Amino acid sequence: MDFALSPNRVDFVPRTATQSAKIVIAGAFAVGKTTFVASVSEVAPLRMEEPITRASTTVDDLAGTPGKNTTTVGLDYGRIHLGNQLVLYLFGTPGQIRFRPLREDLTEGALGALVLADTRDLDASHDILGLLESQNTPYAVAINLFDHAPRYPLPEIRQALALEDHTPLTECDAREYGSCVQALITLAEYLTRPAPLLEPQP
Repeated sequence: MDFALSPNRVDFVPRTATQSAKIVIAGAFAVGKTTFVASVSEVAPLRMEEPITRASTTVDDLAGTPGKNTTTVGLDYGRIHLGNQLVLYLFGTPGQIRFRPLREDLTEGALGALVLADTRDLDASHDILGLLESQNTPYAVAINLFDHAPRYPLPEIRQALALEDHTPLTECDAREYGSCVQALITLAEYLTRPAPLLEPQP
């Protein structure tokens, strides 16, 4: 399927839209999920954030994000249409493991998920990847290109995350609209790819 992007942001669903899908934007704490949804959404994104308190600093690892002063405690919501027919409703999940029940609820009924990851802490991605696999939710992974974060070849990252060969792995900058759209297109193409035909058993 060809996902040509409309160049204009709009505040309404196109009349030509014939398909819609719930997509989860997932990942560990502070990987850029809220920024991603805000960058790509055609409508003002809904954010459920709270200030990071002194008490939470004993629970959440802020070593790699010294400037972070808020955290998602509910969800992020946005919407984007790809081409004239497909509308994606985006649900960003909280990153902390203590919000796992909420992650599970938000993932329920999703067509697929885009998992953001940070090369400074790839191990933090395993929890959400395991959750998606346990729920049989197909997903793609996008490495968020933070400034000054180390860069690794994608095959090495695939191995570190133990991704299957068929799982899409790409890169994006969660601050840039076009970069986010390309990551979503990668996921959408994967989700709409025809399933391989099974060879008949002898």
